[in-house]
Amino acid sequence: MIDTTPPKNPPRPKRELTYIQKVWHTVGIVALLVIVVLIARVAFNVLLMILAATLISTYFHGLGNIIQRKTKWGRKPAMILSVGGSFAILAVLLWFMGTKIQHQVAQLSHTLPNTINAARGKLAETPVGQQVLTYLDDNSGKIFTTAQHFFSTSFGVLGNIYIIMFLGIFFTVSPTVYKDGFMIIIPPDKKELWQCIMNRVNFSLKGWLKGTLLSIVLIFIMLTIGLTIMGIPAVLVLALIAAMLKIIPNFGSLVAMIPGVLLALTVSTNTAIIVTLIYIVSQTVVSNIVTPIIQNKIINLPPALTIISQVIMGTLSGALGIILAVPLLAIIVILADELYVKKINEDNPKPHVDAKHVPLAD
Repeated sequence: MIDTTPPKNPPRPKRELTYIQKVWHTVGIVALLVIVVLIARVAFNVLLMILAATLISTYFHGLGNIIQRKTKWGRKPAMILSVGGSFAILAVLLWFMGTKIQHQVAQLSHTLPNTINAARGKLAETPVGQQVLTYLDDNSGKIFTTAQHFFSTSFGVLGNIYIIMFLGIFFTVSPTVYKDGFMIIIPPDKKELWQCIMNRVNFSLKGWLKGTLLSIVLIFIMLTIGLTIMGIPAVLVLALIAAMLKIIPNFGSLVAMIPGVLLALTVSTNTAIIVTLIYIVSQTVVSNIVTPIIQNKIINLPPALTIISQVIMGTLSGALGIILAVPLLAIIVILADELYVKKINEDNPKPHVDAKHVPLAD
């Protein structure tokens, strides 16, 4: 019997890379990682814009549902009234209040430099105020750089409003197209799970929107009344600033208080104290009484976790990241609960404990 199989070729020895080739490989890997990071950074901002558009669409759909329930109209007329009515109300408010707000903005910009100088003079009269001024003077460059970065990103957000609004309208007009397109890529055995996740996310975003919109309206009304009684100039602008900054939990209230207190200092110290109390009381009533009633059992997030998410999102994406930190955190918590926590609890059920063997609490 003659073996006709051809002999196997001996394995070739591995060719060692030269030093230059190793350097080019390393440079290529580093360059690829940098490109991936840059793409992820850009894509992250795009995802935030999509989230903002989703919130706008959620608002239109929520308002459309209310109109449909109250009027018994069809879905399409209710959605048309929801979108068109919202823009009409906004246009009417700008028409009636725009001139007065513009006048007060000019008044505020003219008064604010003198107000800051007056505030510095008031602070210089006390030892604690002198320490505050010394700290501000020593860190003025860092504070200015931070403020410049924040407002530059804020203007970037204003430039993206056009895209966000149109995306929100497109999501509102045909939501099933995008929802079904997402569900196509989900495996059949996971479709029910992801349907549940999407329902929970929609429910949480609606709760956040309800609480936020009501907070904005209440803050504007309460501060307008309170600051008008105290005779503070540019009341509408100050109340509008505080209302808009209410979108940013924790930090927004502190920032909104600064111009109002500075203007009150030009009147008297007692007026500044009363204005500070007006800001604190209005923010406390809205944040701790009104908003929790609406958002109870809808979006329950630990305060420390909210602050951490705001700091991280502000570092990554500026003003838009800070505004969307809470809804994004709610989505992450829901995903972690559905995809990880519940699975662990199902795989590791809690042991049964007889009630008579449970020790009494102290």
